[in-house]
Amino acid sequence: MTVQEVMERVGMTETTMAIAWINDAIHHIQSNSKEKIKVSKQDIIKSVDGDDNNYILPADMIALESISIKDTAEDKYKKIRRLNKQPYYLIEDISP
Repeated sequence: MTVQEVMERVGMTETTMAIAWINDAIHHIQSNSKEKIKVSKQDIIKSVDGDDNNYILPADMIALESISIKDTAEDKYKKIRRLNKQPYYLIEDISP
C-alpha cells in the first residue's frame, strides 16, 4: 500500500503529516515487538574449577530473557537466576 492510498482511505491531504504518522506507527510497532527470539536447549558444562554453572551462549545473542533447568524429580523446567559473577574471559569485537 502506498502513502497516497493511505491518505485517500483516511481522507488526508497533507503528505508530510501522513508520512510522519506512518513513520511513528512503524517505530511504535518495532519498539513493542521482539525480533528473532530463539529457544535453545543444551547440557550444562562442568568447568575446570568444578563449577557447574557455565553455559555456551550464541555469538549473535543480544539479550538473555531467562534460563531454566529441568528438575528431573518433578519432570518440569524451573527458572534459575542469572549469573552472579563475571565470566572468566571476555572477547572484544574489534571488527569495523
